[in-house]
Amino acid sequence: MSRQPRPVGKAGPASHPRGAQARRLRIIAGRWRGRRWQFPAGEIRPTSDRVRETLFNWLQSRIVGRRCLDLYAGSGALGLEALSRGAAHCVFVDRDVQALAALGALLRDWGAATEEAQLEQSDALHFLARAPLAVDLVFLDPPFAGDQLARSLAQLEARGWLAPGGLIYVEHPRAAPLPAPPGTWQALRHGSAGAVGYDLYERR
Repeated sequence: MSRQPRPVGKAGPASHPRGAQARRLRIIAGRWRGRRWQFPAGEIRPTSDRVRETLFNWLQSRIVGRRCLDLYAGSGALGLEALSRGAAHCVFVDRDVQALAALGALLRDWGAATEEAQLEQSDALHFLARAPLAVDLVFLDPPFAGDQLARSLAQLEARGWLAPGGLIYVEHPRAAPLPAPPGTWQALRHGSAGAVGYDLYERR
């Protein structure tokens, strides 16, 4: 939103048709605690409330004042939760115009300051090819099909997107091998829920 509010999304293949109720999410904690929103129909696989609660329990006090990158934003759930809990700034990246438009409208409706959020309509890998921002926390939940996860992991490190001590959250298919992270990353936490695995790393 520091630019023209452009349409936000964590895009990925939808595993089944979603009704309006299935497309509703809620903020778990912070200034927007309890607020609910409905994301657009389409190829969006949001991080569930259960997984988000676990992730942000892991992060705890490491959110306030952080600069975040929600790289495959989709519903915007991860970046919104971070802003609600005191993150200083979040860049939401997604190629889905409709999802980004919905997120921009939501941020305005919730009273987010213009300097708190930036919406970027872009393919994630193309975005990572730009001049880096050195962020403190990256949310990485690409479509499960294809090689975008492995390529995104490599680009984040090679292009200098992570500040020293930066944290990286990775969501991936539980049954598939997780691509090896860069050697400078230390595994902090691992969890799973249904068919989804999720991990938290720190760049050393």
